[in-house]
Amino acid sequence: MTLDDELVATVDKVVKELKTTRSAFARKALKDAVKQVNIKMLENKHKKGYGCHPVNKTEFSVWESEQEWGDA
Repeated sequence: MTLDDELVATVDKVVKELKTTRSAFARKALKDAVKQVNIKMLENKHKKGYGCHPVNKTEFSVWESEQEWGDA
């Protein structure tokens, strides 16, 4: 992996502040990035699905009787 010197210097400052290592910081950053990409892909998949098959007016009405709103 090739990183520019400015980014490495910035990461070094951050890891020092966090009392961790470059490797640990990079692992967490990469895991977080992959997780965000997966979330975005699922969101796009759901959006596309609802675009092709929109919610009908009664789709969720079966659950209305299950809702508890309290006595407020």
